[in-house]
Amino acid sequence: MKLNLTSIAQRPFPLRLGFFIIILLLSWLPYAATVYFFVKDANTQTILAMVPLAIEFLLLLPWWGKYIQQQPRIFRHYGLEFTRQNGVELLQGIAIGIISVQILFIIQGMLGWLVWQQPGDLLLKLILEGSLTGLGVAFAEELFFRGWIYDELKRDYSSSVVLWTNAIIFAALHFIKPLPEIIRTLPQFLGLLLLGLICVWAKRSCGGRLGLAMGIHGGLVWGYYIVNVGNLIQYSGMVPSWVTGIDRNPLAGVMGLLFLAGLALWIKKRIIPL
Repeated sequence: MKLNLTSIAQRPFPLRLGFFIIILLLSWLPYAATVYFFVKDANTQTILAMVPLAIEFLLLLPWWGKYIQQQPRIFRHYGLEFTRQNGVELLQGIAIGIISVQILFIIQGMLGWLVWQQPGDLLLKLILEGSLTGLGVAFAEELFFRGWIYDELKRDYSSSVVLWTNAIIFAALHFIKPLPEIIRTLPQFLGLLLLGLICVWAKRSCGGRLGLAMGIHGGLVWGYYIVNVGNLIQYSGMVPSWVTGIDRNPLAGVMGLLFLAGLALWIKKRIIPL
């Protein structure tokens, strides 16, 4: 059996990807179906379904590393290092992400495109919730996309192919939803693609460590969560929503895309060739 498992590592990337996903979903889908059948609240459904999936993914990775890729220290191999340097890069990334979001909204406020609202009494609660949401999402998605998928791509393809394929997969998998919702949120695709490129370049700029990528990703989500969920802004309507962000999402607006493009160019200049 070990010989057969080892041979999977020699298969092309799509086959390795499919094999891993099938294993991951076999035990999760019956549980998820039960949750979606008995639980009616959408937010509760998401939490109850996705948290176990993330845990299963974390448990499956060491097995994959040991028996498929012959890599016993798979998390470190992916760039998840519990070192001071990686911790500093994580904090730097969080600061970059949060500050970028704030600058984006501050500029729009100065232009008269939005009006700041008085923060409520629950601002500290929102900050804490935003930190847990942002860093939780960043940890799971960066380990999945810039950890596992990035490594599997790197085994088969050139650096440029890995970069663009990783970013496209990252953006595309955020559109696993009903067709009407895909069409409605399609303008977000370019923003997600830019974010995927930023996170790959952040990983490469740190010698393969994930701290900076996780920090930037988490900081962006954290900063946006506080402003959006806390209702801290009200758009004035001076410009169309495609400028500020369709559906109040900066990823789907010209201003947000310009800021992400600027951040991408800055991060790219830091790259250390791997």
